[in-house]
Amino acid sequence: MTLALRTMKRREFIALIGGMASAWPLAARGQQSKVNRIAWVHPSAPLDNLRSSTDVRAYRAFQDELRQLGHIEGTNLTIERYSGAGRLDLYDTLARTVVRSRPSLVFTSGVEMARGLKAATTRIPIVAILNDPVAAGLIDSLAHPGGNITGAAVDAGIEIWTKRLGLLREAVPHATRVGLLSSPGYWEITGRAGEALRAAAPLLGLSVVSCSVDEAAEPDYRRAFATAQQNGVSALLVHDQAENFTNRKLIIELTRQTNLPTIYPYREYVELGGLMAYAVDLPDAFRHGAQYVDQILKGANPADLPFYQQSRFQFLINLKTAKNLNLNLTTTLVASADGVIE
Repeated sequence: MTLALRTMKRREFIALIGGMASAWPLAARGQQSKVNRIAWVHPSAPLDNLRSSTDVRAYRAFQDELRQLGHIEGTNLTIERYSGAGRLDLYDTLARTVVRSRPSLVFTSGVEMARGLKAATTRIPIVAILNDPVAAGLIDSLAHPGGNITGAAVDAGIEIWTKRLGLLREAVPHATRVGLLSSPGYWEITGRAGEALRAAAPLLGLSVVSCSVDEAAEPDYRRAFATAQQNGVSALLVHDQAENFTNRKLIIELTRQTNLPTIYPYREYVELGGLMAYAVDLPDAFRHGAQYVDQILKGANPADLPFYQQSRFQFLINLKTAKNLNLNLTTTLVASADGVIE
């Protein structure tokens, strides 16, 4: 069954219901023998990517972990799947629509989508995969989130951007100006990636500019790359926001067309042909998200569940891409990598 929310805009949000519950929404504290109904709200991913047959490892890990914990879709679990299709201006509308459907729990990713959901409800538990929920103002503390939101943080703080910039500088020593590919907020707002990069760049003899993507759609990404070229950007950092991950194939293709050496936040980019990544284990974060869904459905209070924060990062290099970019990576840099694609 498919539901569509029509708005005054020309686009549509699509909500795909994974099964039909036999009763009206159940409380999150309901017994395991009952059918729990959860909403999976992604800011940008196509709905096919959210199904159990997906080839996206992180999304498959979430669903596999739920099954391992005894939550079987179509038996004792109903998952309603929604996508914001990358329309940042309509996330709040989608959030209100989801909340009106009164699910037992909402699972989501991405700061802006989580912000819209939190504004729409203080009662329905929200489990979110986010880069930095504290910097985003969604919670006061990772250890004591309070309120109705918890989940997994995939960003070790703004310091991680200094690390990524340093690796990019070492790989591309001739670079003088680098760009950050992100939504405007990640560049402008205090405590986010843009602030860290603006502080670190001069120390490395670099300048840094914003390559802004207002909507996560192909024309916007093409405009961002055209702007990067016009501004003399010679290397690029890709933000870890969910919208970029959804468009990772397009981003890889655009870096290839523009010959821009780029560092990414997840290994999936490098496997698709990206130059390198300083990355968290995204499937691991989604597995922890599933574990929190399990605990909340069994009665846990999200306010009492600390945000899971990954502490291990992997440095990955694609040597084939380096060769295509005519980069002579130092032996020291290659030796420091946790994984190399040749």
